[in-house]
Amino acid sequence: MLKADRTSRILTHLTETGSADVHELAGLLRVSAATVRRDLQELHDQGLLHRTRGGAVTGAVNLELPLRHKHGTRQAEKRRIALAAEQLVPDGAVVGLTGGTTTSELARVLAERGGITIVTNAVNIAADLIVRPDIRLVVVGGIARTTSYELVGPAADRMLAQYHLDIAFIGVDGLTPQEGCTTHDEMEAQTDRAFLRSSARSVVLADSSKIGRVTFARICPLSDVHDLVTDGDVTAAQEEAIAADGVRILRA
Repeated sequence: MLKADRTSRILTHLTETGSADVHELAGLLRVSAATVRRDLQELHDQGLLHRTRGGAVTGAVNLELPLRHKHGTRQAEKRRIALAAEQLVPDGAVVGLTGGTTTSELARVLAERGGITIVTNAVNIAADLIVRPDIRLVVVGGIARTTSYELVGPAADRMLAQYHLDIAFIGVDGLTPQEGCTTHDEMEAQTDRAFLRSSARSVVLADSSKIGRVTFARICPLSDVHDLVTDGDVTAAQEEAIAADGVRILRA
């Protein structure tokens, strides 16, 4: 297993469990305890976890992982979600895309299709699409978030207010019927709302690990969302509660 894959698995495991010991991680990753200790120390030095005697803890509730560490986790589910979401996009549409690993996967799918306009505040998505001559690309400016590769803030919100989007896809860090859609950063939440206000149709892309979670900043109530595209691991109870707010759920 490559080092980048190991560190992503370690961080994902810690966000789900809160703590782990070296031998548990060694068994999970099928590597030596010495390799795990080196990985944990490096992640500790980066401020992504807290090293403890014999293991590590997150040190915070709902730790926000940098996008580079999220890449590769639940990748099969995200690909299926992206393929299902692409079916919602009409020919010639103006499509809004916020940042995130699932929206990035959708951008790759849409790039193969062409003939549409994509408005995004994610610099990694823009970098992928700028070489695609069949895609008209509009990049929203703002303050750079190094964690999510997004440009956010008042400048981004003002720019989005000048556009009409046929459909907007937003990524979230948490989604519950009670708290709606949430993310880790308040400025990011504000810019996500600007995408939704400018769009005729609002779609949330979220794998099932995000369902039932609540993070720091509220983006919107579920009543502001038309569709949720997720994977098949959402429970029947979760689906029923979300649908009660008028959200159509598409399982990929």
